[in-house]
Amino acid sequence: MAVFATYAAYLVISVVLTIAVGWALARSGRALLTSASGDERMAAAVSRLLVLGFCLLNLGFVALTASVPGQISSGRQAFGMLFPKVGAELLVLGALLAASVTVFTRFRRRQRPGPAAAQPPPPPRQPGLPGSPAAPGPGAAPFWRHGPGRPAPGPRQAVH
Repeated sequence: MAVFATYAAYLVISVVLTIAVGWALARSGRALLTSASGDERMAAAVSRLLVLGFCLLNLGFVALTASVPGQISSGRQAFGMLFPKVGAELLVLGALLAASVTVFTRFRRRQRPGPAAAQPPPPPRQPGLPGSPAAPGPGAAPFWRHGPGRPAPGPRQAVH
C-alpha cells in the first residue's frame, strides 16, 4: 500500500506542478508573442504548441522516473523516495521553462523589425521653415561646402 501511495503522491504533485507552470508559460508567452507579431491568433497557436511540447516532455520525464526500486515499508522510506523525485521534477521544470522562454524571446526578436526599419527617415530641411538652419548673413562666406552659384574651392596650398 505504501508503494501505491508514493506513486500517487508523486504523480499528483508532478501533474499539478506541470499544469501550474504550463499555465503561467502559456499566459506570459502569448502576451510576449502578441506584442512581437501583433497577430493574436498566431501568438495563441504558437504558445499552445510550445506549452504542449513543454507538458509532454515533463510528463514523459515523470513517467520515466516513477518507478521505485525495492520495497517501501515505512512512511519515512516513502518520503525518502518521493522528495528526490520531486526535486528532480522541479529541476526539469525549470530547465524546460528556461528553454521555452528562450524560444519565445528568439521568436520575438525575429518578428520585431530593426530600429532602422521602424522609423521613416526625417524629411529634408528647407530654408526658411521653423527648425531649419538660418541662411547666412550678408557677406558671409560659407567655407564648408559650395552650392549653386558658388564656385568649388580651388586646390589647397601648403602652409609653411
